[in-house]
Amino acid sequence: MAKWFGAIIGYFLFRFPGAILGFFVGSLIDGMSGRGASILKDFGRAQVSPQDFELHLISLCSIIIKADGNVSQQELDYVRQYFLSTYGKEKANAIFRTFNEVIRKREVSAQRICSYLNQRTRYEVRLQLIHFLFGIAGADGVVSPAEVAKLRELSGYLRCSARDFESIKAMFFESADTAYTILEIERTATDEEVKKAYRTMAKKYHPDRVNSQDEAIKKGAEEKFKQVQKAYEQIQKERGI
Repeated sequence: MAKWFGAIIGYFLFRFPGAILGFFVGSLIDGMSGRGASILKDFGRAQVSPQDFELHLISLCSIIIKADGNVSQQELDYVRQYFLSTYGKEKANAIFRTFNEVIRKREVSAQRICSYLNQRTRYEVRLQLIHFLFGIAGADGVVSPAEVAKLRELSGYLRCSARDFESIKAMFFESADTAYTILEIERTATDEEVKKAYRTMAKKYHPDRVNSQDEAIKKGAEEKFKQVQKAYEQIQKERGI
């Protein structure tokens, strides 16, 4: 577990930036020795395991939690529960101590983090990451305009299309056109266009396409897929399809 040793040493020497550097140096050592998580090739990109982008993930979480200037306990609890369910109590507590340090003192470069993820993750994974971050923003019962603006900025850095962003956003805001927005079509779409859109979205957001062991990403994919099905069923009912 050279990556964790490297992260700890780096953190004590250079705080959070050192932890990131130590983590990735350790990952390389683990990879060469055959003990660490392997780096896979998928669609021409190196795909990192959930553990390998963990430090980047907590940085993105901190950006969203601080986006509206109010660090809410509900949002902190949402993130803590994710780490507990994914890593267990002992490791989660250690990770959350670093997370608290980021929340209180550290400014992180969203653009740099997203650039790293763009090179090493599939598009479907990045969409589910946006969905997970929306979940954090909505943990206190409302996604504020400041949080939406920050999420839109992150979505752009992660090279997610505007239509896909609006589709995910629609799952957290109820309106008369929510179902249509989720399917990325207009209310004026024909029945055949609705059916085609559903088939496209169902294929696009099927959990099997995510191909990730990270719990947040997997749950986001399952939830997104359910919302696509729900949106289609609602439109079917409205139109009598």
